[in-house]
Amino acid sequence: MPQIRPIRDLKNTTAISNLCHETREPIFITKNGYGDMVIMSMETFEKSTFLNNLYDKLALAEADLRAGRVSDVDDAISGIREQYGL
Repeated sequence: MPQIRPIRDLKNTTAISNLCHETREPIFITKNGYGDMVIMSMETFEKSTFLNNLYDKLALAEADLRAGRVSDVDDAISGIREQYGL
């Protein structure tokens, strides 16, 4: 469940840091009742970045598959061996 906190809670940096690490989710910060920013732990950020990159690569691979830009695995391995002199 998303954590939503008012900006005044940022005064207690230790509590916010602990919350970031415990929930392993982004924390939404509001200012005057409106969304203002999002904070998260480094671990959560790195995981999110990794997953976004993975999803982007999967989308590109699916587009290649739909467009017929594929090759047989034996041909691919042969090409790699030729390219690197293996």
